[in-house]
Amino acid sequence: MEERAAISARGLTKRFGDAEAVRGIDFTVLEGEAFGFLGPNGAGKTTTMRMIQCASPRSGGDLRVLGMDPDMHPREIKALLGIVPQENNLDPDLTGRENLVSYARYFGIPRAAAEERVEDLLGFVQVREKADVVIESLSGGMRRRLILARALVNDPAILILDEPTTGLDPQARHQIWEKLRALQREGRTIALTSHYMEEAERLCDRLVIMDEGRILTRGAPADLVRSRIGRYVIETEPTDPVRACLGRHGIRYEEGGGSIQVPVEDPAAVSKALLDECGAIRLSTRPATLEDVFLTLTGRRLRE
Repeated sequence: MEERAAISARGLTKRFGDAEAVRGIDFTVLEGEAFGFLGPNGAGKTTTMRMIQCASPRSGGDLRVLGMDPDMHPREIKALLGIVPQENNLDPDLTGRENLVSYARYFGIPRAAAEERVEDLLGFVQVREKADVVIESLSGGMRRRLILARALVNDPAILILDEPTTGLDPQARHQIWEKLRALQREGRTIALTSHYMEEAERLCDRLVIMDEGRILTRGAPADLVRSRIGRYVIETEPTDPVRACLGRHGIRYEEGGGSIQVPVEDPAAVSKALLDECGAIRLSTRPATLEDVFLTLTGRRLRE
């Protein structure tokens, strides 16, 4: 079966005055896949998403969404997108049901059809029991699930999610992931940004890691971990003897968060060298993760 592009960009650029927020990036999101944009604050992720959803015109390059140019066909594209923004922007004076029905009317969906669709979506996101409670009285997790339901009211071809689980507790986050995985199984195209590496590993078929408006790497999460880090990471104390020993052996390592991290394929041999020769007191071995890739590429300093 031929794979088709839902979103494609070539040399995509966005400038704000003299500042270049997105610097000539190329990417393709295939129909039916979940595609992630990862990066620290200021990397250009949200700016890229805003260009895709016709909320901000591009400054240069080519962009196509479902084969259409956002500059030429914004209305047609918006009708085919479902948007989950970072902020909780439901109307606080309305109930969850009223929010969804009102939103459906923006798409010209007849009231009877809208009410039927909303009832199905309330069940899908498991908020039916609280559907007639005003938004102000709902938990953050319920509000995020209602925003996801709202994004599905128009049965979109592409779902755009900008930090969909930011600020949620672990239980609420896992509930959102469960719903997004169900949408993936339906074959829905998903484009998302996230600061949660576990979220990206769980949800994304492929992703890009961005920094300072550029794409640093791309691929399937597991492939990026294997190619950039390896199978395992050994963590040990950040002492001068350990640093000197690793240097003598030519072993590369990262340091941050109060430990030294050594990416390895064979943890037994490196662990023995650390214990026998480097004076390490405590060692731990864990599987390498996408977070290791992210920190290796973008660094460990805080971003504003």
